[in-house]
Amino acid sequence: MAVNLKIPPLSDIFPVPGVEIGVTEAGIRKANRRDLTVFRLSEGSTVAGVFTRNRFCAAPVQICQEHLAAAGPIRALVINTGNANAGTGVEGLHAATQTCEALGKLLRVPAEQVLPFSTGVILEPLPVDRLIAGLPDAIARLSAKGWAEAAHGIMTTDTQPKIHSQRLDIHGKMISITGISKGAGMIRPNMATMLSFLATDAGISQPLLTRLAKQIADRSFNRITVDGDTSTNDSFIIMATGRSGLWIESEYDANYAALSHALTAAALDLAQKIVRDAEGATKFITIHVDEAGDQDEALKVAYSVAHSPLVKTAFYASDPNLGRILAAIGYAGIADLSAHKVKLWLGDELVSSDGGRAPSYKEETGQRIMKQSEISMRISLGRGHASETVYTCDFSHEYVSINADYRS
Repeated sequence: MAVNLKIPPLSDIFPVPGVEIGVTEAGIRKANRRDLTVFRLSEGSTVAGVFTRNRFCAAPVQICQEHLAAAGPIRALVINTGNANAGTGVEGLHAATQTCEALGKLLRVPAEQVLPFSTGVILEPLPVDRLIAGLPDAIARLSAKGWAEAAHGIMTTDTQPKIHSQRLDIHGKMISITGISKGAGMIRPNMATMLSFLATDAGISQPLLTRLAKQIADRSFNRITVDGDTSTNDSFIIMATGRSGLWIESEYDANYAALSHALTAAALDLAQKIVRDAEGATKFITIHVDEAGDQDEALKVAYSVAHSPLVKTAFYASDPNLGRILAAIGYAGIADLSAHKVKLWLGDELVSSDGGRAPSYKEETGQRIMKQSEISMRISLGRGHASETVYTCDFSHEYVSINADYRS
């Protein structure tokens, strides 16, 4: 059950001129489900990506990085679900390359202009013949209105499609921004078992888009965690077609701030939707750490709390056993942290200060707050001026069931 996840109506999902999408059933893992998606981009589009740092990164991630590093144009994406093509060695690389060659031939573009993506079970060979056999039908279905179908087509254990779409006026040009994401488990930064594809018809120079993709990821997809597991396939892609007529060359452009802000907000919404639809989640939790000595300290504390199974199960049970949070702060890895300077708030309620329980705190207040589906906590370290925010969820019985039965 997703936590307050809003799916926009079809009328509010705006096509992005220069982007066409086709989705089909290729039988990658299961019959009668949409599992193969193709994006076709107009000539002149720029594309940038951020990928997992897992050393067992999947074959498609490696091929994507090679194709982007070649600095040539990117004209197509191909995404399969049901099989991650990870932990598949040389054969997996060959399968990803075959996929690019097959789609490139059908679209009449070089294979190096195709980016492949996979998500699903690790350590199993990709049924590349089935994938390639499905490409003609996906291409036949290419449409500027394919975003909603693609959001469904890239799902694995997700219960809801994740879509963001908006239009905004920038300097007299109406700019479209639409994106989709998937992910529900094996989620933590660097990045998560997640795929996200975000497109705009604004034009952005390639060097600027490459920098912007990293900046946006650090403010969105690299600030979420479900279970602390960094996946092998994480990929975040931004596409800028330039079809609106607005072109931005550098950060000094007068229109850069407005577009950057809108793209970052879109990515953050897509990232938060992943947490809201996390496997078995019943609570959406925001952890804000401030008065840290630097950004690294703030993130250490935020993730220490967010990854603690004891904290996450307490939130699921609405059990105000909040000493678990203090324990997680204490083992976050800040050697000279002074417990007497740390303050903890649950919602607006001060829970702990001066190294112990706040005199005004009452357990029934903590329990009332923890029963809510949207919960925030604030942790002040009393060390400096740096702050960071991380988004996570609780752990339920269903999370265990989903992951125990995933291959069944």
